[in-house]
Amino acid sequence: MGDLFAWLLFFLILIALLVVIVYQLMCLADLEFDYINPYDSASRINKVVLPEFITQGVLCFLYLITGHWVMSLLGVPYLYYNVRLYMRRQHLLDVTEIFNQLNWEKKQRLFKLGYLIFLLFISLFWMIYSALEDDEHDIHGF
Repeated sequence: MGDLFAWLLFFLILIALLVVIVYQLMCLADLEFDYINPYDSASRINKVVLPEFITQGVLCFLYLITGHWVMSLLGVPYLYYNVRLYMRRQHLLDVTEIFNQLNWEKKQRLFKLGYLIFLLFISLFWMIYSALEDDEHDIHGF
């Protein structure tokens, strides 16, 4: 039963990460269509970048301590990319360069979105598998 709760926690964390990435994409789309000024867009995105990085790190750590090695390994490239951006101080959007980097920033976040959706489907599969396995153990009395 504990494994099922772990997968449920992983699923919820992945949903939170997806919400943050979609929020960033919406801010970039609003900027592209001139609904918002560059300062507000960069400010909104920069407020959620560090929590996104921390949440991804916590998720990889939780995979690791719960013994889900494959999921931990699948999360490492995304975590490495975030750490690399942070170490190079490229994780925050620059207000003066936001229009020049708009296409790159959108592509980067769309790639992150796709990667997180992939991880979400795998987590959903393992959550359902764990639930069915627990149910089978309950039926057979193991």
